[in-house]
Amino acid sequence: MPTVSVKRDALFAALGRSYTDEEFDELCFEFGLELDEVTSEKAIISKERGDEKAEGASDTILYKIDVPANRYDLLCLEGLVRGLQVFKERINIPKYRKIVPAKGEGQRLIITEEIAKVRPHAVAAVLRNITFTKERYDSFIDLQEKLHQNICRKRALVAIGTHDLDTITGPFTYTAKAPSEIKFKPLNQSQEYTASQLMDLYRTDSHLRHYLHLIENMPLYPIIYDSNGVVLSMPPIINGDHTKIGLNTRNVFIECTGTDITKAKTVLDILVTMFSEYCEKPFSVEAAEVIYPNGKTHIYPELAYRKEKVKPEYINKKIGISETPSNLAKLLTRMCLKSHVIGNGSHIEVEIPPTRADVIHACDIMEDAAIAYGYNNIQMTIPKMYTIANQLPLNKLTELLRLELAAAGFTEVLTFALCSQEDIADKLGMDISATKAVKIANPKTAEFQVARTSLLPGLLKTIAANRKMPLPLKLFEISDIVVKDNTTDVGARNHRHLCALYYNKNPGFEIIHGLLDRVMQLLDIPNEENGYVIKAAEGSAFFPGRCAEVIAKGQSVGKLGVLHPDVITKFELTMPCSALEITIEPFA
Repeated sequence: MPTVSVKRDALFAALGRSYTDEEFDELCFEFGLELDEVTSEKAIISKERGDEKAEGASDTILYKIDVPANRYDLLCLEGLVRGLQVFKERINIPKYRKIVPAKGEGQRLIITEEIAKVRPHAVAAVLRNITFTKERYDSFIDLQEKLHQNICRKRALVAIGTHDLDTITGPFTYTAKAPSEIKFKPLNQSQEYTASQLMDLYRTDSHLRHYLHLIENMPLYPIIYDSNGVVLSMPPIINGDHTKIGLNTRNVFIECTGTDITKAKTVLDILVTMFSEYCEKPFSVEAAEVIYPNGKTHIYPELAYRKEKVKPEYINKKIGISETPSNLAKLLTRMCLKSHVIGNGSHIEVEIPPTRADVIHACDIMEDAAIAYGYNNIQMTIPKMYTIANQLPLNKLTELLRLELAAAGFTEVLTFALCSQEDIADKLGMDISATKAVKIANPKTAEFQVARTSLLPGLLKTIAANRKMPLPLKLFEISDIVVKDNTTDVGARNHRHLCALYYNKNPGFEIIHGLLDRVMQLLDIPNEENGYVIKAAEGSAFFPGRCAEVIAKGQSVGKLGVLHPDVITKFELTMPCSALEITIEPFA
């Protein structure tokens, strides 16, 4: 979940009243948010970098609020305040308007054919006659960064550029050029650089270096010019210094470029709806015309409103309440979804504003109704169907055995379910075809090529990583292994195994044997022919003549013995080992 940091005093001033920390925490919970932390810039720096670095930092109280990842309209102070004020019914839901200038008078963004294989999509809009203060400007910049990290997927899908419109002249051209042909003065720099030089310059920049990979290996780089050849930006890396916005900026040209047109339109809608309230005509946005290579045109932002119909019975049934249709409509209106009852109460018509890109399905509308109603106000009832849960017997047995093995002096470890082919085959003296291993189709690393068919390699690797610990090392794990099984619908099957390992200067076979006796005692399996017995056997991982098969309830459940020196050496160990591995499923 994204975390939004807002100054407490500025937040309360915008809300028109003060709250205690506890009251505001409760308000956030009612609205479906969470007050994560009450801190200050000084406290943050002191915690991360020490008290010395924190000297001189601001003591202004900050609220860190956790916001749902799909609520892009709550990522800034403006959207947060607007949502809370509507929720508390102090203001009405604003109506966002798109103003389309007369033909030939508006701003145009021309997309060329060259950009099609780089970042093909672009949208644009203008915030006309906006008034910035230091706080508004900071919030405007911070929202762009929040969107970049969230819906824009670190600029991979969308990159935002904001420019002082009074310093440039349209129409604007979005094209692609070779890095050597691009030269401009980037934001906050004192000289011009070519695109290639910029890549070298920002390779050590703590912020921008994370975005270089998006275009650096491409033959052409995206670039936006005005009609005079002034560079607005080189998305998704950096804006030009010429068009930098400031507190005195009155008209802002916004362009969003990327690889996903739907995300670009959503980002533009969020940005203009959040800050159009500071325009001379509040909540109004000047549209811009985007001209595509094929000659088609489109007007942005869309600021599209749409209407959905939901049945009151659906909302009541899913939440577990019995509210009237008119009450449900009021609850939805408090969540910025303007609603009214139609058809003699059979349906509720819900207007989805452009700020609520998260509302896709009727279940999203139902969720907002539940938040407005209050989760704590929903009466807890026993389901009409008999669905009382119970622990799976195998899991219950696993938990009981874990406690007892720990009480026996063994330490539990949890190892990866994936491993390399070498771990389960070569190192254990087996052929990979004999393991029935499930292979990963596209492994990202050699360490995770197959699903484990034995717990033993994981324990041996754990010991190899802890060789400096005092001896003896006594480890165990109870987890699933995976093997191919053509009789199942997925072609594989899980088996619950218990594996224990003793590592010391002497093999300690008697200790592992004693642990097996204790496990069988706990499982109430007697040490006799009708209970369990061990018989001499051979295993590729075990020393010849030092391996036994465990037979219980008339079937083989596993093996125990002293590990072969070759196995120990391949796992980079130097001391002898005894091991036990059995399946516990027959005993559940």
